[in-house]
Amino acid sequence: MNISLSKSPISLGSGLEASLADKSRLVKNHQIFRGGKDNSLLAPRGLWQTKNKLFISDTGQNRIFIWNTMPKEEYAEPDVILGQADFSDTGRNAGGVVNAESLQYPSGIWSDGERLIVADAWNHRVLIWHSFPKENGQPADVVIGQENFSDNLPNRKGIGVNPQADSLNWPYGVFSNGVHLWICDTGNRRILFYESIPQTNGQAADKVIGKPSFFERDYENNEPIWPYSVRIHSDGKMSVADTQFYRNLIWNDWRDAFEKPADRIIGQPDFDANGMNQFSLFPKQDSMSWTYDSFFYKNGIFVADTGNSRLLWFENIPQSNAAPADNVLGHYDFSTGSENQQTKLGTETQLYWPFSICISQNILALADTGNHRVILYELGI
Repeated sequence: MNISLSKSPISLGSGLEASLADKSRLVKNHQIFRGGKDNSLLAPRGLWQTKNKLFISDTGQNRIFIWNTMPKEEYAEPDVILGQADFSDTGRNAGGVVNAESLQYPSGIWSDGERLIVADAWNHRVLIWHSFPKENGQPADVVIGQENFSDNLPNRKGIGVNPQADSLNWPYGVFSNGVHLWICDTGNRRILFYESIPQTNGQAADKVIGKPSFFERDYENNEPIWPYSVRIHSDGKMSVADTQFYRNLIWNDWRDAFEKPADRIIGQPDFDANGMNQFSLFPKQDSMSWTYDSFFYKNGIFVADTGNSRLLWFENIPQSNAAPADNVLGHYDFSTGSENQQTKLGTETQLYWPFSICISQNILALADTGNHRVILYELGI
């Protein structure tokens, strides 16, 4: 990937433990990106990068931006906007009724550069473009979670209705390996699995993760409680950001998730533990608060410890529960958890509620949501 990055390295500071001080720096260089100069980002909660393209869910303004080449400066005008007819529009469902062109609180994104999938969270649906969007406001080709493009009730019939195999309630995360599709049906406390990317509106899921059937919402502590994102490693491992219990769930093989609980937990010692930072006043090397995303990289994994305004890096996938992280991005040490700790105005090196991670080659794109920006890191590991 050809990208121009700031030459200021991200320092880990001098307050780290001795074990950390010997580690290589997480990143070599970085670039702050804020969107178009006249269309800056507002609380972006989802992003994706592939084939030198960048996709950002400008969640607070109900739109998706697409850059057909990775931006190289702090500001760059997008090539395509979805969810609105014009770059200056920001209304929920474009200020009108829900349809194939509109969005309301878009979040998770996946694309292979030819197809695009978006979690349209507050419309309780997932939108699929089988032909890559080239025009502003281009309508989606397929809707999942609703019978048609003009409906947007939770579980199709409204609040209090039991879920079905073809319904959604606050879907925030999507992921595909190019063949299968996973949807974090967050409000129904489950993950829906599709053997292939749907081609027809309202298509029912083939399997469910986190529930014994498609029709239940109650949960046990060994199930995903509030699954916000799902990621699949190339070797088959699966990671689920389970926000409400302040943890990340790891399966050795995603196929096992239909039948059994996760093989290990990041952030908690066992399935019944559910304390923010393990009920500690301050974060620790093995604790988390409001985690919203993760992303596999080489043999390890980055976890967005969103409530602590930091990313945790594990050089290898943990083999035990509550394993300590190897490194941290966003703070000088593991015991700091405040957003923009050194200044309320923020700095280049500190984070404010990072929500979404995507890594392509050695570029980590991060939605630094509370600072209304994206940071592009060149990884040094």
